[in-house]
Amino acid sequence: MPRRTSSPPAVPAIDAGLRLLAARGHSCQELRRKLGRRGYSEADVDTAVERLIELGYLDDRVFAEGHVRRRSASLGPLALSAELAARGVDRAAADAAMAGLSPDAQLAAATRLVERLSGRRPVAGYRELLDSVGPKIVRRGFSPGTVRAACRAVWDGTPGQAEA
Repeated sequence: MPRRTSSPPAVPAIDAGLRLLAARGHSCQELRRKLGRRGYSEADVDTAVERLIELGYLDDRVFAEGHVRRRSASLGPLALSAELAARGVDRAAADAAMAGLSPDAQLAAATRLVERLSGRRPVAGYRELLDSVGPKIVRRGFSPGTVRAACRAVWDGTPGQAEA
């Protein structure tokens, strides 16, 4: 997207950054990108981001933890890690956030997805259930082992009780 060639923004970059952060959390990289698109100079963006970090309003680690907490009900660790990378969160912060996602929580989320996706049509057996919804769950970032365990739990009628 081309930068604006008209007059510079009337609002200081830090105020624009605060407005963006009031709407939702952002990673440092996301905020830099958005402020740059709004026509702020690189120096203004750097100063605003540094000040927001200093004030405690901008923290990639906290952003990553919140993102994982919000999205882990519908996405597995592989997809969550990819989303964090796309938002500019460094590997260490992403790994720290992902560490809070237990295998039991992953299995429970995958099981809920299997129940939701398979509830519309009857299936003849475990293998058919796995073949029909398994690829969809894997695309959401869950490991094949977790998907198999979730499908087994739903097929056996014991959601959340299967071994991972």
